[in-house]
Amino acid sequence: MKLDNDQYRIIVESSPNMIWRAGTDTLCNYFNTTWLKFTGRTMTQEMGNGWAEGIHPEDFDMCLKVYLESFAKQESFEMEYRLKRRDGVYRWINDRGVPYYINDHEFAGYIGSCMDVTDKVEGQKLRDLAQRDGLTRIYNRQYFEQLANVEFSKAKRFESDLCVAMIDIDRFKTINDTYGHHAGDLVLKTVAKTINESIRAFDLFGRYGGDEFVLLMSNTNYVEASILIARLKHVLETIEIKYNDTLIRISASFGLYQMHHEVILEKVIIEADKKLYEIKNSRSKQPPHSVEQRPAL
Repeated sequence: MKLDNDQYRIIVESSPNMIWRAGTDTLCNYFNTTWLKFTGRTMTQEMGNGWAEGIHPEDFDMCLKVYLESFAKQESFEMEYRLKRRDGVYRWINDRGVPYYINDHEFAGYIGSCMDVTDKVEGQKLRDLAQRDGLTRIYNRQYFEQLANVEFSKAKRFESDLCVAMIDIDRFKTINDTYGHHAGDLVLKTVAKTINESIRAFDLFGRYGGDEFVLLMSNTNYVEASILIARLKHVLETIEIKYNDTLIRISASFGLYQMHHEVILEKVIIEADKKLYEIKNSRSKQPPHSVEQRPAL
């Protein structure tokens, strides 16, 4: 049975979702009752681009970009942004827009449906705070150890290979002392991002503390891990970090250890840490050299 216009109108107006419609000029020309109740504004206020006045300033450019680019291509889109509720509180909205057509092929504009997803978004943020290091955004030590213990147990059960590498940024104190902690933070973030983008999808990588990181490679023997470590060392040594008018070149030391018959993961990490400090100590006996730096072009 086909629905007539009045039946469609009842369904749309009664929907728990916030529904909007835009014409071919990209301007909105309809909002359902649920939307208007949410914003506390009138249809006249929301018409055209009026609805965009409620978007959070930090989300406005992204929202406009997604909307206009999708509109130009007549493609569906989905985005999340903060929209001001009638009480002045910004809420996270999931907005899905689709092009609609009349006479089967004539583009007539967009229809969108929105849901308040604040609880989901804020829940994810809380999980990120519990799992991610605040500065580098990689796993923090506690969450890394939680995941790593699972991989360690699997390796024990199936007698598979597992390697751990402790990573330390060379001459990090000199960088902090020379340029200050803002430069040090930039180095930490750059190193974390570079390594995180260079490892395999199943590797676990986290910040262990200070300028020290930890990398767990499951189903990987010492030779295979050494190849990966060599590649990481090379990548780090080729990047340049621009800070003010200076380009800072960096390097890192890696202490690599393959699990043998250890009963707990902590023992594996301790052995990797020993390897790291053996390398650091051997380097400390060599003639000192300063952090490589040169003026930025």
